[in-house]
Amino acid sequence: MKIPDGLKFDANGLIPAVVQDALNGEVLMVAYMNHAAVENTISTGRATFWSRSRQKFWIKGETSGNIQKVVSLHVDCDQDCLLVRVEQTGAACHEGYRSCFFRQVTNDGDELTVTAEKLMEAY
Repeated sequence: MKIPDGLKFDANGLIPAVVQDALNGEVLMVAYMNHAAVENTISTGRATFWSRSRQKFWIKGETSGNIQKVVSLHVDCDQDCLLVRVEQTGAACHEGYRSCFFRQVTNDGDELTVTAEKLMEAY
């Protein structure tokens, strides 16, 4: 499987991937892909990432069942970031929320407030 020429991976061979709900535009999460993860995402239609902490591949939903079916894959103007538009099943966040962006900074900047409902227990 060939990936587009010109993608700019960082010194660790990674490129950030912003994952967005294709239906409503909500940003669900940010993860990283290496060359092989991009190839796998393109060939399977399932969002595949590289775990920096575990140093291994992970296919979203592989263990949780909360899969991300890829609708389209976009590249930014500098070709150093990906936008992965997906059909999300269940929670995208490992803490059990639909989006990883479930906390908001208060106006005074002193604390974080949870702004979403938890869909499931953390996985």
